[in-house]
Amino acid sequence: MTLDKCLVLYNYQGFDTLILTIIYYERNFFMEDCKDCMLSLSSEFKDCQKALIAIGDETRQQIIIALLESEGHGSRVGEITMRTHLSRSAVSHHLQILKNADIIDMRREGTMNYYFIKAADTQWSKILHLVTLVNEIIQTMPAEEKELYNRTE
Repeated sequence: MTLDKCLVLYNYQGFDTLILTIIYYERNFFMEDCKDCMLSLSSEFKDCQKALIAIGDETRQQIIIALLESEGHGSRVGEITMRTHLSRSAVSHHLQILKNADIIDMRREGTMNYYFIKAADTQWSKILHLVTLVNEIIQTMPAEEKELYNRTE
């Protein structure tokens, strides 16, 4: 069973509320017929879950933006504190969550720690793959099904 036989409804209500509803859109078949594609998509989602939770927090989004706007060498906790107006302990706490989720990394120079967006093959590529997969499924969905599931009633 291929993934293109499934329909994924993507309801975005912020990164912390990502809802994926999967149905089999050929009316003659039951949900069990799409088990392989659901398991595949579920696995992809689970691989991204920690990163999605990490980047779903508004405070951590501010820190990510501060890191993106910093000069290429990375930012220290004090610099991030000034940019985000958060306490040092709050910044350190959120940096640790982002680091554990493989979103950012740290470089140590002597006694100084520099934080930066991780550019290696990380969670970013997994998130991109998940979103691309969901988009491909939605693009292959028949127009009448799209209309049915795009209703807000």
